[in-house]
Amino acid sequence: MKKNIAILCSGGDVSGMNPALKRFVEYSLQNNLTPYFVYDGYEGLIDNNIKKTSYCDVAGIVNRGGTKIGSARSQRFREAKYRKQAKENLHKLNISMLVVLGGDGSFRGLHQFYLEHKIKFCGIPSTIDNDISGTDYCLGIDTALNMIKLSIDAIRDTASSFKRAFIIETMGNKCGYLALVSHLTSGSELCLIPEVPYNLKDYEEKFKHQIKNGRRYFIVITAEGIKQNAQEIANWFEDKIGIESRVSILGHLQRGGNPSVRDRLMAHEFITYAIDGLLKNINETIVCYSESGFNYKEIDAVVNTPHQLNQELISFISS
Repeated sequence: MKKNIAILCSGGDVSGMNPALKRFVEYSLQNNLTPYFVYDGYEGLIDNNIKKTSYCDVAGIVNRGGTKIGSARSQRFREAKYRKQAKENLHKLNISMLVVLGGDGSFRGLHQFYLEHKIKFCGIPSTIDNDISGTDYCLGIDTALNMIKLSIDAIRDTASSFKRAFIIETMGNKCGYLALVSHLTSGSELCLIPEVPYNLKDYEEKFKHQIKNGRRYFIVITAEGIKQNAQEIANWFEDKIGIESRVSILGHLQRGGNPSVRDRLMAHEFITYAIDGLLKNINETIVCYSESGFNYKEIDAVVNTPHQLNQELISFISS
């Protein structure tokens, strides 16, 4: 008898989810599994929006951003009665394995779901914040960084033309990964992230001196979670440094875009490891990636361990 397996996307969408869905369907069928899509995340699990899928459902999606099956942040899934309903819906369809593309909040809900109902699962880190403990790479991060790169490069053109300071805000409420890597790879003049305390006064004399010696513009990369908003940083440049300033909040464009080659490849590998793990009865894990390759980590170790940004990267800010 064929085993049934389902996949859902939870939380913020990322480019790379559609390539993951394509690989999920193809690799499930290769392994004599019947694949199902759960539409709109845990909400779909509760509402029984679960449908059998096949090759034709994933044709032509590998190059598309977002997720074909939708995603959501489910408040209802926090309640035990709705988790029980989700379990019953899976049981009616004889679905015994679940793959979840999501971030920290999604995995916390999944952990509770397993403790209560013992549905076998494997999670795949999928968040552009890249803030999941235990993995160095989350699906979607490469595409997001490339979207930011394109934006910074374009903004630099107008900044240099008009002798302005541009404050560019990336996503990252608690984690400054996007801002930090974008700063290091764009040649910006200042990076402000939640992990590093700062005092703008420390930069005043330095920046004034640079203007006196011919600097025409500044590019500043900030994460949304710092103590001051982007407009306050812009006001500081005008009031204290004496240069006209503009703010560019990149917002949700960071989530979209044509998935990069790396995200397509990582999606392929994440899904392969997830399904292989489930078939080997590795039942309650997150697929993680580091320099040593892919590995499985128990979910309680992932969700209960605070994420820490790479200290070597942080050291480069002031070097």
